[in-house]
Amino acid sequence: MMQEAAKLYTGRVAHIRHTPFRHRFDYRIYMLAIDIDRIGEVAKTSKYFSHNQFNLTSLADKDHGFRDGRSLRAYAEAALASQGMIRYAHRIIFVTMPRLLGWAFNPISFYFCHDAHENLGAVLHQVKNTFGDQIGYLMPVSGRGLIRQSAPKKMHVSPFFDMNGGYRFALTPPDEKLTVSIQYGALAQKRMTATMVLRARPFTDSSLLKLLAQMPLAPMKVMTAIHWQALKLFLRGAKFHNIPATPHDALITGEGE
Repeated sequence: MMQEAAKLYTGRVAHIRHTPFRHRFDYRIYMLAIDIDRIGEVAKTSKYFSHNQFNLTSLADKDHGFRDGRSLRAYAEAALASQGMIRYAHRIIFVTMPRLLGWAFNPISFYFCHDAHENLGAVLHQVKNTFGDQIGYLMPVSGRGLIRQSAPKKMHVSPFFDMNGGYRFALTPPDEKLTVSIQYGALAQKRMTATMVLRARPFTDSSLLKLLAQMPLAPMKVMTAIHWQALKLFLRGAKFHNIPATPHDALITGEGE
């Protein structure tokens, strides 16, 4: 289990649409995994990373959780407490794409929640769409090894999918490798599969600068890629679905498998 205050992860994300026609695209990505109680410590030792301040890269509390400036810990603790899992708030590793020059977009971020004995007991998936909406999916972790979880779909994400079906997650904790697989749809028919395969590297200023040189403007490119692929889907005849008028809950609970 990761004990460092922070690590960087680099790799690729792939999206595959299975119905009504197959459509695939992928892109390079980097993410930051950081102990939420040591964000300030990491920021103090870096010239190019800050917490709640402008820098080359940064982590802003208002981008995540309650999105009103309250801390990541306050959000995670409130979510865990609401489901009787507060014991897993002892150590929380937050995995996200940091701001770049004050700008950020995170389709998905993760809170890996541990108890005082370093047992991983829950994962809080923080999902955002391109319309500025956000939802949290909180699910327990059953056993060790590959984490398998499931939850119903409750937030409009892609305008080319309706609200039917649910998600099945398979992921590994952030160690030397971080992998995530998300299948959307029903057991009888997958509608979309997203995969992420990332490898760790140390969090240092030199490592950070090298990474940014290898993947310049990555958060902007993610947003651009999503909109470009949406246009291609539209031109291929994918059905467009408007945002549902009924608001969703901020936190949804799922199951560990």
